[in-house]
Amino acid sequence: MRIIRKQIIQSTCLALVGLFLIIPSISSAESFDHEHGAWNLLLQENVRWDLNRTSSQVDYDQLKSNRASLDRYLDKLSAVSRAKFENFNRDQQLAFLINAYNAFTIKLILTEYPNLESIKDLGSLFSSPWKKKFFRLLGEAQSLDGIEHGLIRGSGRYNEPLIHFAVNCASIGCPALLDEAYVDKKLDQQLLESTRSFLNDHSRNRFNADNGTLEISSLFDWYAEDFAKGWRGYDSLHDFFRTHADWISDGSADAGRLVEGSLKVEFLDYDWKLNVLK
Repeated sequence: MRIIRKQIIQSTCLALVGLFLIIPSISSAESFDHEHGAWNLLLQENVRWDLNRTSSQVDYDQLKSNRASLDRYLDKLSAVSRAKFENFNRDQQLAFLINAYNAFTIKLILTEYPNLESIKDLGSLFSSPWKKKFFRLLGEAQSLDGIEHGLIRGSGRYNEPLIHFAVNCASIGCPALLDEAYVDKKLDQQLLESTRSFLNDHSRNRFNADNGTLEISSLFDWYAEDFAKGWRGYDSLHDFFRTHADWISDGSADAGRLVEGSLKVEFLDYDWKLNVLK
């Protein structure tokens, strides 16, 4: 009986040890804040929209003075392992990557701010700022290009052309930096809102009534292929603009011409000046 009792006690102890080992693992897997609360607060405090809500500016001075809060958020992103990331659902993953791109871009700007006029000042003739591996993500050294072109566009997982209106390169020519974090629960709505804001900005996308030309951001030249793969039902850049004609046009006549495809297209120069609050 003593032997049996001893075996039962030993088995119970081993079971309890196993349970204690499992509990932290479960807690760790569920601990990531998919609301991105810390990042959301930083954006609310430091991003300002224009009156038409088509472009935004960033208060880099205040962000620099509150660098610790940004670093704590970035540390949480960097702590997420590849295995943990794989357990996120599709929208949680995409929101995570978009927020990471935008937050690490600000980190990069702050390394030299205010002694720069453009993110391009952080590169050189032989070195792109987007290719610098200055942070860790999903267990490896990573760059901004690695997030956008590798983890998002190159992964084959997301097939989402609207990410081009969500990732922000800290430049005036870029689609606006949203004043809230991207979150899985309303990711589709946020992506569409960011797209509409960009198309509504006539400094970057507009009709030229004088020559019947659709003048659009160079962004559409660089990434035209992403609007021709059937993602979201778009089979061409024209199809994208036809779908959202009401967002870019000033009136029904212009929208009608866009739907018909009767407008010439011209790509505008990109404004790389820093999107700093003035």
